[in-house]
Amino acid sequence: MSKVLNIGIERSTEKIKHYCAYQERNHQEVKDKLYSFGLYPDQVDMIISELITENFLNEERYAIAFSRGKFNIKDWGKQKIKYELKKNRVSEYCIKVGLNTIDENDYQKKLEKLYNAKLNVLRSEKNVFVIKKKIQSFLLQKGYELSLINDLLQKL
Repeated sequence: MSKVLNIGIERSTEKIKHYCAYQERNHQEVKDKLYSFGLYPDQVDMIISELITENFLNEERYAIAFSRGKFNIKDWGKQKIKYELKKNRVSEYCIKVGLNTIDENDYQKKLEKLYNAKLNVLRSEKNVFVIKKKIQSFLLQKGYELSLINDLLQKL
């Protein structure tokens, strides 16, 4: 059992500003980090409000960066991105703003790219139903909408 020492408001504020400047953070991440410094709830709230005022912490900006990053780097669909943002306690408004930054044409192209890549992997499979099921499961796991997936599977 480790004992958490209160390192003080000034030192905590300095450390958390560096933490927020390194990459976009959500409010919950920052709160958890501040509590790990041994601060009390009123001190944490004071520092959070200071970070928001000084624009170190912006939930909308976080949602946009998270959405773009997960879509571009990990090829996630909107459903999975939305789920993860909700898990991170981001507001519905910020989630919508973040998801709206994903271009619909790019979204469709990425879905088709993943579809074709999975189809290529399954080229030795003879049963069409097995192919469809595996592709559907893969794309659902990535977070793409069932209606879009079914539209692609109709071509098969």
